[in-house]
Amino acid sequence: MSEFEEKEYQSNSLDRGLWAKIFRLLGEHKKHLLLLLLFNVIAGLFESTIPLLMRHAINNFTVSYIPSDLTNFAFLVLFVIIVQAVNVFIFLWQAAKVEMNFNYSVRKKTFNHLQNLSFSYYDKTSLGWIVARLTSDIGRLSEIISWGLMDMIWGLSQMIFTAIIMLWVDWRLALIVLFVVPLIAVISSWFQVRILKNYRDVRKTNSQITAAFSEGISGAKTIKTMVLEDNQNREFNDLTTTMRTKSIRAALLSSIFMPIVFCLSHFASAGLIWYGGEKVLSGVLAFGTLMMFVQYSGNFFEPLRQIARLMAEMQLAQASGERIMTLLEEEPAIVDSPEVIAKYGTIFEPKPQNYEVIDGNVEFKDITFYYKKEEPILEHFNLKVKSGQTIALVGETGSGKSTIVNLLCRFYEPISGEILIDGVDYRQRSLGWLHSQLGYVLQAPHLFSGSIRDNIRYGKLDASEEEIIHAAKLVNAHDFVESLEKGYDTDVGEGGNRLSTGQKQLISFARALIRKPTIFVLDEATSSIDTETEKIIQEAIERVLKGHTSFIIAHRLSTIVNADRILVIRKGQIVEDGTHKELMKKRDYYFRLYTNQYNQEMQQRILNERGGFKDETQN
Repeated sequence: MSEFEEKEYQSNSLDRGLWAKIFRLLGEHKKHLLLLLLFNVIAGLFESTIPLLMRHAINNFTVSYIPSDLTNFAFLVLFVIIVQAVNVFIFLWQAAKVEMNFNYSVRKKTFNHLQNLSFSYYDKTSLGWIVARLTSDIGRLSEIISWGLMDMIWGLSQMIFTAIIMLWVDWRLALIVLFVVPLIAVISSWFQVRILKNYRDVRKTNSQITAAFSEGISGAKTIKTMVLEDNQNREFNDLTTTMRTKSIRAALLSSIFMPIVFCLSHFASAGLIWYGGEKVLSGVLAFGTLMMFVQYSGNFFEPLRQIARLMAEMQLAQASGERIMTLLEEEPAIVDSPEVIAKYGTIFEPKPQNYEVIDGNVEFKDITFYYKKEEPILEHFNLKVKSGQTIALVGETGSGKSTIVNLLCRFYEPISGEILIDGVDYRQRSLGWLHSQLGYVLQAPHLFSGSIRDNIRYGKLDASEEEIIHAAKLVNAHDFVESLEKGYDTDVGEGGNRLSTGQKQLISFARALIRKPTIFVLDEATSSIDTETEKIIQEAIERVLKGHTSFIIAHRLSTIVNADRILVIRKGQIVEDGTHKELMKKRDYYFRLYTNQYNQEMQQRILNERGGFKDETQN
């Protein structure tokens, strides 16, 4: 679970500050929102006039019958009904627009914000957590914002107009109806606290289930090959059982709450009939007036029950709102200074005309970096790399190799010290500028759904067909692409699952190359492929990297024997530095590492030739 995720919210009631932020997100939909509110209020007004009209009809037309008055009255009632129907149509239409527009704008804003967040956020945040926010949380919030708001405003306006009319006609009968309102408010407050807590637990568990879905599906092959189906099933069952238990608990509280409100409202109606009935029998109160109050009682408490239900739903929506706002308020760990933005622009509004061309000289100057202060990764680290050099980084897991390239790519920034590119601290230029100079090839390449052509073109969106084919030829990918039935139009599948690991690696290499970067970073790019593809990629690497500054994190040491410099990294420090021949002559750590690996590869090759074992790297 991410350290960014699921802070424990302490508010036990509706958070006004949070809802103010949420309603500010509605700012660009003011027109539809105002129309929704206006026609809800008008609907509430006309709804509250109908019992008043019925009172007039009972008191006047049951005693005396005047056809002309009855006709006029019928037309008045018809007019009210037609106006009310138009009101209902308009505010339902506006509510749907508010829901869809809010859903669209918040998802767009959230996804846009995700593009601005630094790599550290994605390192520490599960995909499932993010997906839950973009889907179920935003969907629930947009629903309560539109339809819940509609019901709330309609109910409140109807209650206000009803209370005014009742107090105007007979304040004593009105007080009988209004007496239970403070009691319902107190009970509602008590239930809100508990309902909110349970709904927060439900939403938290729901995100864990979404994360489990995502990881279970994306890691299905690993689960099956390691026979972990039963273990995964138990873990998922535990989560869904917890979700069910907490959901039932939340539903139980809501189920208890609603009947209490229902009973209190009917007690008021019973008191009204008892007191008003005596007044009618004694001739003090007209029968039509009592019937009006009985109808008003139902009309008053029905929206009150709806509002009570909506308050419970708003607790659930608030839990979703808290999670969405947490994401939207997450600050990027790495940002450009205002001066840099003024010159180079932002990721979404770059100024490429101001991007300087670089030679590729790189210097790490007294770099200190750590994720946790008590566990430093690099301390006072220094390294100078000349333009065009190929630097191989070798070392055991956790030695700091990946940290060095992550700092170079500015996925993270040093705690202290400077990283200079052509003598200039890279923080004096923009992230967009730096990343436009980089070609990055991962150990596990990710391809986007679409064709091979599209995936290569992602490196340069305006690339021509000739550029795409040229990049593929440079990395030795053209022949295998042409051998496919649809060639460059071949669909790679989700994540590139229709291609072998080696083929995906070649496509990702072509994608990086088409950018024409000055600096290349290869993060164990040949560690997960078969020996044949490794040779193909190795030839491409040696050809393409000439004249480019390159950093290679190497798992197979045989792939870096031609590097200009091999750096052996141990505990964040360079303990050996030289060419392959120079380091082999030293007969130190690199010598032992290389010879051990070479012997293992030779033994494996002999076994393969004898048919004893299949090369584990082959697909």
